[in-house]
Amino acid sequence: MTSAPPAVLVFAATDPSGGAGLQADLMTLVSMGCHPLSVVTAITVQDTTGVDDILPIDAEWVADQARSILEDVPVSVFKLGVLGSVEAVAAIAEIVADYPEIPLILDPVLASGRGDELTNEDMLAAMRDLILPQTSLVTPNTMELLRLAYDEVSDDQTFDFHHAARQLLDTGCEYVLLTGTHAPGVRVVNTLYGREGVIRTDAWERLPGIYHGSGCTLSSAVAATLAQGLSIPEAVAEAQDYTWQTLKEGYRLGMGQIIPDRFFWAREEPDDEVH
Repeated sequence: MTSAPPAVLVFAATDPSGGAGLQADLMTLVSMGCHPLSVVTAITVQDTTGVDDILPIDAEWVADQARSILEDVPVSVFKLGVLGSVEAVAAIAEIVADYPEIPLILDPVLASGRGDELTNEDMLAAMRDLILPQTSLVTPNTMELLRLAYDEVSDDQTFDFHHAARQLLDTGCEYVLLTGTHAPGVRVVNTLYGREGVIRTDAWERLPGIYHGSGCTLSSAVAATLAQGLSIPEAVAEAQDYTWQTLKEGYRLGMGQIIPDRFFWAREEPDDEVH
């Protein structure tokens, strides 16, 4: 019997299309050599174009799912996505507080790529107060960063992203990885902040099209590489490279957004030999 791969426990909502959410997390973790464990926080009605509805799972059920697996399996990393409700946020915060030695990666999924709201203001406040202080790394895009850092955000305001990242770090969060997918420019620039300031900045070719689940892929890839023993700066570097490759090899599954190919490395190369 071989030794078990590192196990990562994901709290997230389902996505029937498999492009984002829990399904995207599980595929990414498997692709990167981890064993995924899952707690369903909500069930969504969605396809590759957007989210039509969401049904939060009762907070006691969320807690019971997590407690059951944590009593049985050693977990290397926690990864959080859509959390479903204020009550679920509180329950999850209580659970992860019992395991302070386990790194926690937070992907603050506040809306779908189409703009469908997945987190209300009460949940956002609960995440600020209960989850961020326990977070090892949070992975917001620019709009998610501003909503997490400030009570009110309007279109006519000018914001300092460095200051906003510091606001999150001041809650007790250890690192902030600000992704540049929603910022203008021919390249996507991602910046990792720590207590001492900017740790690293990485620039990537901006690929054409809109992708379904790129943020889920990146945050789960960080969780996977962290579970494999890398430091957070090293995990962030490797996870970005993996994620960019999944986007470059992405495919259109339905009528909406492009799906990242989390198993790009397993596809056979074209056979150029003449038979």
